Amino acid sequence: MKTFGLKKLGLFNPKEVYRNLTPTKLIEMAIQRGEGVLSSTGALSVTTGKYTGRSPEDKFVVDTPDIHNKIAWGSVNKPIEKEKFDLIYGKLISYLQNREIFIFDGLAGADPSCRKKFRIVNEMASQNLFIHQLLIRPTEDELNNYGKEDFTIIAAPGFQCNPELDGTHSEAAIIINFEKKIGVICGSRYSGEIKKMVFCVMNLLMPDLDVLPMHCSANIDPVSGETAVFFGLSGTGKTTLSTAPNRKL
Repeated sequence: MKTFGLKKLGLFNPKEVYRNLTPTKLIEMAIQRGEGVLSSTGALSVTTGKYTGRSPEDKFVVDTPDIHNKIAWGSVNKPIEKEKFDLIYGKLISYLQNREIFIFDGLAGADPSCRKKFRIVNEMASQNLFIHQLLIRPTEDELNNYGKEDFTIIAAPGFQCNPELDGTHSEAAIIINFEKKIGVICGSRYSGEIKKMVFCVMNLLMPDLDVLPMHCSANIDPVSGETAVFFGLSGTGKTTLSTAPNRKL
């Protein structure tokens, strides 16, 4: 069985490993595994349980010397010790042994000069489908010559932390370790945590490339090339406002 480099993460005994499956296959497997059902329009519909949105209280960044002065520490970016991350990571990897693993190797950033390669490791087919639809999908040739990823995100909703032992806020934990280039998402089936972690990583890396990351939507006039950029907090209508019949997103 091909493990596609999972051993370097400590995952030596997966039950089966699937890499960059098609949406059709992921939907089929998600239904077979009881993760969701088909809606009347043919889309996969899933329930996320307790967490129906992101959980800011459960987000942490491993505080290391190389990034300490680059992070705006506070209620949004809470520090966690390396030792606590290692403890949680070890238990997470043990949890994933002998389970089916879904990998998506994709790209963030359309410009080749600053795009980054992300490896997303999921225990759920439905979450793998989610990120398959959001990140840039590599061509077959790019996938065959993918090389080393820039960052790895492991999402395992079934693994729950122990706040008393692990130093977390709850059974859920969203932790980024920039030093090890690994992020973990535990205890939450809300797939948006994966997307947001990709954004957070890019937000730290891009300024070093003289690129300003922005939380916005944008559209363009197909004739004049005039561009409009829409800023706003999540849920304030950026995408809605930028969707116009005579302009391209």
